[in-house]
Amino acid sequence: MVLLVLGIQGAIRLLVDHDNAGLMSWLPGGFAARLLGYLLIATVGVVLARSGKRRSDRSEAD
Repeated sequence: MVLLVLGIQGAIRLLVDHDNAGLMSWLPGGFAARLLGYLLIATVGVVLARSGKRRSDRSEAD
């Protein structure tokens, strides 16, 4: 969940203020690369949260 929140928050901040890159300020490639990095972080967060939810549901069913 932390990665999901971090990625979405960073992407929104970058869309509102193009000069505020936040954690991705070290990443070369400009706006597009930084936005893609934040979206990648958010995607990984969604995948991990979904995986954790499935594991939780399975353990409750047993």
